[in-house]
Amino acid sequence: MSVSTVLLAVALGFGAGLLAGMFGVGGGVLFVPTLLALGLSHLEAEATSLLAILPTVAAGVWRQQHYGNVNWRGSLAIGLASIPGVVGGSYLAVWLDQDTLQTLFGVLLLAVAAHLAWRSRRILRA
Repeated sequence: MSVSTVLLAVALGFGAGLLAGMFGVGGGVLFVPTLLALGLSHLEAEATSLLAILPTVAAGVWRQQHYGNVNWRGSLAIGLASIPGVVGGSYLAVWLDQDTLQTLFGVLLLAVAAHLAWRSRRILRA
């Protein structure tokens, strides 16, 4: 990778993280398109996004645990239940062709945008 590509990746990552924090959407919704813009395949972008979120999760859990905000029993249940979903999703992502994967991701982005619009509409009325 060239220096300019790395700097662009850092800038896009910072911007995506900022937007994710401001609007409360998952980072993957913003990071996958960012990684696609950097030239990764859809499968590579999804895998990289999942890997990149691990340090954020670890830091968040560590910090929130100090405040007493972590429900360990619920976290364990969700974590264990997610394992088959991740394995199944990985197989499905490899099995689907790139165009179908991109279409499904586009539908997900539209759903997230609709949810954000609906949520902001409800907040404005309150």
